[in-house]
Amino acid sequence: MRTSRDTFLEASLVAQLAAFQNIIPLPGIAAQAEQDCFAKQLVDSIRRIQYVRIIRDKINTQSCVNPNLGGFNPIKAAAFHHANGNSEEASWLVFLLTHFGKNKTTGWQLIKDVYGNLGAGIFDWQQACQAPRMLGIWIDNNEGQLKANGGNFGNHRKYQSLDVNHTGRTISSYIEWVGPANSHLVKFLQLEPNQNDPQIRFRAFYNSMSQVYGFGRTAVFDYLTMMGKLQLIDVEPDSVYMTGATGPFTGGQLLFTGSTVATITRPQLDQMLSVLNQHLALPFGMQVLEDAICNWQKSPNRYIYFSG
Repeated sequence: MRTSRDTFLEASLVAQLAAFQNIIPLPGIAAQAEQDCFAKQLVDSIRRIQYVRIIRDKINTQSCVNPNLGGFNPIKAAAFHHANGNSEEASWLVFLLTHFGKNKTTGWQLIKDVYGNLGAGIFDWQQACQAPRMLGIWIDNNEGQLKANGGNFGNHRKYQSLDVNHTGRTISSYIEWVGPANSHLVKFLQLEPNQNDPQIRFRAFYNSMSQVYGFGRTAVFDYLTMMGKLQLIDVEPDSVYMTGATGPFTGGQLLFTGSTVATITRPQLDQMLSVLNQHLALPFGMQVLEDAICNWQKSPNRYIYFSG
């Protein structure tokens, strides 16, 4: 349900987008319907980021932490662990929620069942590090039950498999990427670039995660932005990272050329979106644009709410 505050923000964005077209034309939103629809998608993307920040800053209770209880929410659980000094478990949860995602129909069921060992305990970070392949083998062995429970991947991970050679390999390679100290804090300190800049830091961390099997452009972007929103690391995306993008690339083409088949390169789109981001001056703006143009291109002139 849209609030009066959403309406005000939407009107402000429409005015900003109109002014931006004196800098770079946006043929994809030349018509009022497309312009209004794109502004609404921007508002939704901003609200999704604000939602995570609200969860981060509120006092979460133990009820959200245990995957074998009804109130489990992996984002709230990560925020709880971080607030209580356990950033390692918080980071592990961010990885798991990124890999499995939130399914439109079954919600967090898959991560709930995996993290909660189908009701028999919790596969926490310490246990995963002690036997990196164990969890992948367990998932493979229990694939039938996980699926029967409604264990489906989220939209960004819909082509993933629970097979040990896929999810198991992803988990093992992630633990290997974190390194022998089994500490996310140590890993990110090792990757720290000389410049104390959240955007330079994001790029350094983004490039390093090519070592994680099955984590392509979208998964790495989602993982790092969630880590940033929860303040587990001080990062902010410096780019939409068009290389390897599908929906954002289509949306960027449509926005800046009016066509999804126009000849514009991915680096050019990255640069144009960077200029647009500077003009709009949105907090965590590149993530807002990445999410908004991806959703907008699915229905450019008729607003549809997308949950993620």
